[in-house]
Amino acid sequence: MSRRVSLPGASELFGGAAPKQTRPEKRTATDGSSLDDRRSSTGRSRTAVVEDRKSSGRIRHDTKITVYVTEEELLGLEQTRLALRAEHGLTADRGRIVREAIDVLLADFVDHGPDSVLVQRLRAAESATEPASS
Repeated sequence: MSRRVSLPGASELFGGAAPKQTRPEKRTATDGSSLDDRRSSTGRSRTAVVEDRKSSGRIRHDTKITVYVTEEELLGLEQTRLALRAEHGLTADRGRIVREAIDVLLADFVDHGPDSVLVQRLRAAESATEPASS
């Protein structure tokens, strides 16, 4: 009798194709109107740019981007990952944390437009890089 444990292979564990994602419910604004009805200053719905959705979480992703970060940003991301595990009992890899952060930031943009954190930070960064006029 063999003492070796028989484990299932990857195909048995994952069953081939990734599960299909379902489309989440549309959010509504605080006044009860659909966010699709809101228009930006250009007349185009902000949801046309970023559709309301939840972070994809732990699924197989077919699309990839490469983002370069500073050493400090990477250290902050790793410290956040460890704090989530130590202080909150949540296990998440760096990619999952980044996807959640993107989802939160894009949702804030859809909800608040020109008052969103994204717009405020990009404006602040842009004005910090502009040369001072004398």
